[in-house]
Order: sequence, then structure tokens, then C-alpha cells
Amino acid sequence: MEAANLKHFGVDYGAKLAGTTAVAMLHQAQLQVWQCQKGQDADSWLLQLTADLQPKIMYMDAPLTLPGVYSQTPYAVSSDFFYRQADRELGAMSPMFIGGLTARAIKLRVQLAEKGVGLLETYPAALAKLLLQLPEGYKKSLATLPTCVESLQGLLPFPLKERPQNWHQFDAILAWLSGYRHVMGQSVLYGDAKEGRIIV
Repeated sequence: MEAANLKHFGVDYGAKLAGTTAVAMLHQAQLQVWQCQKGQDADSWLLQLTADLQPKIMYMDAPLTLPGVYSQTPYAVSSDFFYRQADRELGAMSPMFIGGLTARAIKLRVQLAEKGVGLLETYPAALAKLLLQLPEGYKKSLATLPTCVESLQGLLPFPLKERPQNWHQFDAILAWLSGYRHVMGQSVLYGDAKEGRIIV
């Protein structure tokens, strides 16, 4: 696929003011990464970056739906109140444990839809596990970042403008790669379509 047609963001989504939200996008035939500053409102920053760069779709590392039980009444005691099927399949964190982040992500999905931008869920750690030989220090120590970047570069269809400086930037690139795999028909979908899919 031509680079001009790859207009998607990969987003590693973090706490609102922590400066840990990072975005990867193909820009001028290179994969480029942007990261918000500590103390900056990550959601406002992301909306502004969307307005500036005009992606058609985003692939975000954040829950975008709740467990299916919350759309059913009356509740059944046997229902799963914490995890979606996709979370169970991937060993991902419960959307309920990170409730504030989940609520922000779902709100962003609605805001972006009004602007004609789609928001889909991905899970960079699952893609890393699927495609990369990960050292034990993955996301635990910056010392292992160069090794992981070397492994990742061999899988990317485009060159990196700059090497990622931290794990947030690394995961944003993985989220972008999940989006690329999805566009190319190579991705794996986890979960139930009615409850919410995770694209890897």
C-alpha cells in the first residue's frame, strides 16, 4: 500500500497529565513519534494533533468498551463484571480497574467520531509478544529498549525518523503497526464483536 494512503495514528494512551501519551504516524515516508509534555492535558493535546495531522483512524492502547454485562438488565450473578472476553483472551487489564482512563478513552471515541475520525482498540504488548523476541526487561528497564527497537525495526514497512526514547513511544509505534496490519488484512481480532474487539 502507498504511504499516502496510510493515514492512521498509533496511540499509547496514558494518565491525563503524566506526559505519557505518545502518537506514531507515517509522515513524509517515515514513522514519526510525538509525545505530550508532563502537565499538559493529554486529551486536548491529542485532539489538537488530530486536527493538525488529519488521521482517518486511530488505533489506541486503551479500553474503548465495558464488559457486556453493563448493557444487560437484569444483571446475572454469573456474569463477568470485570473483564471483557478480549481482556480474558489477551491477559489484558480490566477496563474497570483503570476506570478513569477507560472513561476518558470512550469520551474521546465519541468526540473523534463527530469529526469523522474512527477510534479502534489495540494492545501493543500483545503484538510485541506475537512478533518480537522480548527480553525480560521489556517495559521494565530502559536498558532493554535498544534491543527491542532493533527487533522492531526489522518488522516495520517504513523507516523510523528517530529511535523511540522511552517505552511510551515504543508502544505508540507498536500500536501504529497493529493499525498497519489491520489495514493490510494481517491483524488478529480478539474478543466478541458486540462487546468490543481488540486488534493486534
